[in-house]
Amino acid sequence: MKKLILAALVPATMAVAAPAMAQNWNDGPRWSGRGEAGWMTPGRDQAIRNDINRLRMQIDRAQRNRAISPREAMGLRRQASVVQTQYRMYARDGLSRNEVRWLASRVNDVRMNLHMERADWDRDRW
Repeated sequence: MKKLILAALVPATMAVAAPAMAQNWNDGPRWSGRGEAGWMTPGRDQAIRNDINRLRMQIDRAQRNRAISPREAMGLRRQASVVQTQYRMYARDGLSRNEVRWLASRVNDVRMNLHMERADWDRDRW
């Protein structure tokens, strides 16, 4: 009896598994919102681009309101442009999770530097 059940299950299992085995999983990059590493996602790309643009606007606003000096603003803009250049290099092949994490960390570093420059009250870079 066991042999008869096993003999019937093997072809049924192969019929279910055959379409999954026939798929080509390496057919190039896929666009997905799932956020797995290695999958390009437009959401990641847009979020980092928005962060960099928002950071540049914050630097401009701080200089316009005289919260930071032009010299301090120039240094912060230089840091932001390094992040933007790095973003362009990474975005060519799509952003992985690690690249997004690295870029977000650099944006946060520049944002913290902006915060520290606003709070130092000397309006000059040392």
